[in-house]
Amino acid sequence: MRLVIISDQHEKLGVLHGDVLIHCGDIGNGFERTAGEVDRLDEWFSRQDFKRILCIGGNHDFQLEDRVGTRNPVLHHAIYLQDEEVTIEGLHFYGAPWTPELVTWAFYLPPDMMRAKWDLIPERTDVLITHTPPLDVLDRNRLGRACGCPDLGWRLADLRPRIHCFGHVHASGGVRELEGTTYVNASMVDNSYKIARRPYEFDL
Repeated sequence: MRLVIISDQHEKLGVLHGDVLIHCGDIGNGFERTAGEVDRLDEWFSRQDFKRILCIGGNHDFQLEDRVGTRNPVLHHAIYLQDEEVTIEGLHFYGAPWTPELVTWAFYLPPDMMRAKWDLIPERTDVLITHTPPLDVLDRNRLGRACGCPDLGWRLADLRPRIHCFGHVHASGGVRELEGTTYVNASMVDNSYKIARRPYEFDL
């Protein structure tokens, strides 16, 4: 199974190819809150060459957050995951959008509620999709400050998924292997919000 992982692109790409496309959040511009950005993302998903597309929210995604819980589907051409699991060809994927610290942004939760959300992640998870990184794993911003979630890091010590993919911290895009887990900061943009990296691809 070919996984293609992206995050934080804040603008649409061309057509990508693989088996499962994973979007780790920040599909929109949270500074301007442009109308219709969720529908534009959904239209872009409709043109991609994948068997399944999985998507979560990020701290910029106010419109996505507003659509959750309404009568309308969040997305028509992708599976939106919010504290949910989906199984594809025997692999267990779990997605959660929550981000620490950024109180006035989308999908923020205070620490006690954040811990409760991470506790929901099933032990059998093969691919974990979050927007925030765990603390001290590909989470340094351009000033060198660690911006990851400590509670997520503690949960991962028990989970050990095969892949944990996220974004959020543009300055730390890349891949790191640690204690049996491949960590992927799939942020595609630099600190100026310009595309700076290609999608990450893995075969499982």
